[in-house]
Amino acid sequence: MDLFEEIVRMRQAGLRGALATIVHTNGSIPSYESSKMLVREDGSIAGTIGGGCVEADVWAAAKEVMEQETPRKLTFNLNNEASYDSGLICGGTLEVFVEPILPQPMLYLFGAGHICSALARSAHAAGFAITVIDDREAFANRERFPMATGVITSFAQAFERIAPNRASYVVIATRGHRDDMRVLAWAVRTKPRYIGMIGSKRKVLRTYQALEGEGFRPEEFADVYAPIGLNIGALSPEEIAVSILAELIAVRRNARGANSRAGGNPAAGPDAADNASNEAGAHKKIDARPTSTSR
Repeated sequence: MDLFEEIVRMRQAGLRGALATIVHTNGSIPSYESSKMLVREDGSIAGTIGGGCVEADVWAAAKEVMEQETPRKLTFNLNNEASYDSGLICGGTLEVFVEPILPQPMLYLFGAGHICSALARSAHAAGFAITVIDDREAFANRERFPMATGVITSFAQAFERIAPNRASYVVIATRGHRDDMRVLAWAVRTKPRYIGMIGSKRKVLRTYQALEGEGFRPEEFADVYAPIGLNIGALSPEEIAVSILAELIAVRRNARGANSRAGGNPAAGPDAADNASNEAGAHKKIDARPTSTSR
């Protein structure tokens, strides 16, 4: 099996893994420099770096590397220690570099208005693949989103065609609250890495309450970032796009405190008013989680 072809296949399928490479050797070792082993998310492997205890230790480290999404270098001394009594007492040393194999993050923009237009440009520059969904063909088209890998002009079709995974990021910023609610109802019962929804505290609470009335559980909204975006005092669509992108990057890179933002934080200022364009309030850091008094 060609490991690099397998890596391409995994990334295209949205799968994670880790690649272990022997980067330095000294003395006698059971393999050779540049040997590689690919560890998939399900624990299966392709290739080898020599077998035995070293390979088992590297396999365990690879699982941690793909979970933490950070590389690691391991050093092994293959001497006469009893811990290496499985045919690896060679008298040499080797260093193994283990790096995460991650799929390209896919950003699904539900909405093709001013904010999503600005967000698509900045997110694409930051390495996200872009898919735009809006039922207005005058907004969702290749002319306005030339960087998009996909443009879908039906929410219903999007729900059928899209299967979010850990490399998926969902931003909800449609032109109206009803469509936002439809998308949120679909999104919380999928498995993306991130779900964010635009709007004021009042709008978010109303949306949650309406969905609870349809049978959704409050805990299904616990991982939703709403109102969306980091609190940087953003006002214009371009500034709001930056605040959203900053949050996406924080989640993608496992920044400290990024996950605690889900569900909302205490307000940093007055609520943003709901408006007809449904594109206000993204920069507010407001507690959007339903409470017992708001149900």
